[in-house]
Amino acid sequence: EDGNMKAELKDKFNLLKTPYLNTEYLGFYTAGTNPKENPYLNKKLRQAINYGFDRREMLKYLRNGVGKPAESGFTPFGLPSFDAEKVKGYTYDPDKAKALLKESGFDKNTQLVLYTNETYKEYGLFIVKQLEQLGLKVKVEISQPSILREWMSQGKVQFFRGSWLADYPDAENYFAVFYSKNGSPPNYTRFNNKAFDALYERALTETSDSVRFETYRQMERLIIEEAPVVPLFYDEVLRFSQKNVDGLTANGLNLLNLKRVNIK
Repeated sequence: EDGNMKAELKDKFNLLKTPYLNTEYLGFYTAGTNPKENPYLNKKLRQAINYGFDRREMLKYLRNGVGKPAESGFTPFGLPSFDAEKVKGYTYDPDKAKALLKESGFDKNTQLVLYTNETYKEYGLFIVKQLEQLGLKVKVEISQPSILREWMSQGKVQFFRGSWLADYPDAENYFAVFYSKNGSPPNYTRFNNKAFDALYERALTETSDSVRFETYRQMERLIIEEAPVVPLFYDEVLRFSQKNVDGLTANGLNLLNLKRVNIK
């Protein structure tokens, strides 16, 4: 239940666990100008939802402790630029969520709909149950994955579950999700922020890793402040092997490499 090997199996199997460069999230459609047509134009509502549920409890009960709560923004642990001390994201804080909802002026009688697929239904129900404790009216709508992706691309859903798996191990691949000049996909939220775009373009030409990583952290803080997404958790790779297997490794892209594997 805590994400580790059961004691009675430790003599039979090895468990190798490493960060998996995949972030699960909820996205808000941020295009438009009329809050009555799109309530998620209200930034304080988006922030309140980010504070409004317990990521750690969700991982404990729905993933048996596999993964890390996404409390440091959108880019996952395992990347060289990741720094939980320098980037503080959202944690469970119902009092802060309630205060933000009050400041937002949002009408709690408004029905919100979270779109997801059958695989992630339980996550949606967990989140919705805790958001209801804030006084929000939220329901979960289940769609087929291909249909949901099409709706996300066309801007037909305003609150949806998504994920981003890195094509290569650099945070730039994640920030491309928010670059306004990118279409949908990957920018399903239609996030459009001039300051973010300027930082993104600067990072593309920066050759110093340390300088680029600090630029990434500035971008991360901006994403946290503007809250176009609700980061849920950073994934992990689990590899199980028998005791006589030697040389098996794991990596952040979950690529299977057997070149140096042998049987003892």
